[in-house]
Amino acid sequence: MRCETGVAIDAPAERVWQVLTDVERWPEFTPTMTSVRLMDDGPLGTGATVRIKQPGIPRLDWVVTEFRPGVSFTWETITGGVTISAAHVIEPRAGGGVTVVLGVGRTGRLAPLLTLLGGRRTRRHVRVEAESLKRRCEAR
Repeated sequence: MRCETGVAIDAPAERVWQVLTDVERWPEFTPTMTSVRLMDDGPLGTGATVRIKQPGIPRLDWVVTEFRPGVSFTWETITGGVTISAAHVIEPRAGGGVTVVLGVGRTGRLAPLLTLLGGRRTRRHVRVEAESLKRRCEAR
């Protein structure tokens, strides 16, 4: 299962990257996050662990598996034998601003079942997170 959404944001890429990578502040602007905590000293980067609690979802530890400064990061978690991967990508737009693409994928033997049970919520969360990021980045 792969769920992906994109949102156009009228803000400089540097601003969007700053908000996107300041993960501990996500609960301030998106209702899909109860708490987000960077478990390592130092900034977000490859190998960093982030503990996330979302409403109605058990607390999960996510490990950053790919980090391209100013461009993208991906993190993964494993729960119930299913690997969940979430990508966060910034793409410049002609004429200014950016498009942010957020995507979640699941793999593993139980991925189809988890998708059946939670796919609708996942799609809703990804959309809300994209819209919340847009509002935060465009706020003056």
